[in-house]
Amino acid sequence: MSSKSAQPVDSEHSANPTRPRKKRHWWVWLAVLGLFGLVFYLVLRHRDDPTQAAAAGGARRGMGLGPVTLNVVQAKKGDIGVYLNAIGTVTPVYTSTITSQVNGIIASVHYKEAQIVKVGDPLVDIDPRPYQAMVVQAQGALDRDTNILAQSRMDLERYRAAWARNAIAKQTLDDQEKIVLQNEGTVKNDQGTLDYDKVQLGYCHITAPFNGRVGLRLIDPGNVVQSANATPLVVITQLQPITIIFTIAEDYLGEIQSQLTHNVPLTVEAYDRALLTKIATGKLLALDNQIDTTTGTVRLRAQFDNKKNELFPNQFVNTRLLVRTEQNATLVPSSAIQHNGTTAFVYVISGDTAHTRNVRPGTEDSGITAVQGVNPGDQVANSSFERLQDNAKVKIVTTPVPASSTSEANAP
Repeated sequence: MSSKSAQPVDSEHSANPTRPRKKRHWWVWLAVLGLFGLVFYLVLRHRDDPTQAAAAGGARRGMGLGPVTLNVVQAKKGDIGVYLNAIGTVTPVYTSTITSQVNGIIASVHYKEAQIVKVGDPLVDIDPRPYQAMVVQAQGALDRDTNILAQSRMDLERYRAAWARNAIAKQTLDDQEKIVLQNEGTVKNDQGTLDYDKVQLGYCHITAPFNGRVGLRLIDPGNVVQSANATPLVVITQLQPITIIFTIAEDYLGEIQSQLTHNVPLTVEAYDRALLTKIATGKLLALDNQIDTTTGTVRLRAQFDNKKNELFPNQFVNTRLLVRTEQNATLVPSSAIQHNGTTAFVYVISGDTAHTRNVRPGTEDSGITAVQGVNPGDQVANSSFERLQDNAKVKIVTTPVPASSTSEANAP
């Protein structure tokens, strides 16, 4: 038998056959890390330039979709009001909780619940008979002592005549003069008692102290009331006019106080809880005389005619105080302003191309914002922002609508 000769073996390859494969793996991982670093660097560059990032994002979203169809609005020069918003409470000018000043039985109740009454209208009658008797008694005492005084004065005149003739002693004349003075004091005391009793009698007939609305009935005929009891007989509040009390930060106190000092009327608008519906419009009436140190705010009172009773006592409302009006500002709809981080910008339409332009928003009111960075007459995009980018081709589908000016709405 013949044997095959042994094949030669490469000792180096047999010793470490996996070394070339490990080197290839090391270079692959190095390439992956380098690619990852490049992507991370590009992302950081785009974050440093918000306008380019927005444009790049718009390019990715709008790539291959053709011209962007959108609506535009025209920036316009106009006036816009600077408002301070606050939560207020409707507070009547006058509120009276009427209690009994005398003891007695309720004879009659003249008002109906929630009735509108005028000053002097009867509300409640308390049985007046005991107080009428006291008035008669006091009047009788006054009449008696008045006649006694008159008699003492007649005697004084006689004594003076007798003294002139040396018919009586000086002591008798002096005594009579003092009797007259005593009787005058008695008459004054009787007059005071009579006046007091008449006041008590007047308390038996309770009338409305001012125009307003009464609340729910609190007493019934036949109830016994006492002057020492604080239970109210009726509560009446004035509705026309009515006021709202609200607070503002002390930072605005100087500007407001300056305008009040120069008799500049400041408009206050009252809105519902959702700040959607305007309830009434009034004028700032007064400032409080001190600042609340715990909150750094000061209270203000505004007055409203409330002719249709739109405002109700103790109602919570949102108030908007017109501090001043900015004249000749450039106005655009707030919806046209876009934000990227801290940067605000708009898309200005020139021909059929959109260009991003940074703006500085200012005062905002009722969906209109005063901005710096665009000119009156510029057309700005007001829709399709998800597809817009810098230098994107656009197609306008509506007639440009001027931004609404708030000058008429803010006119005092």
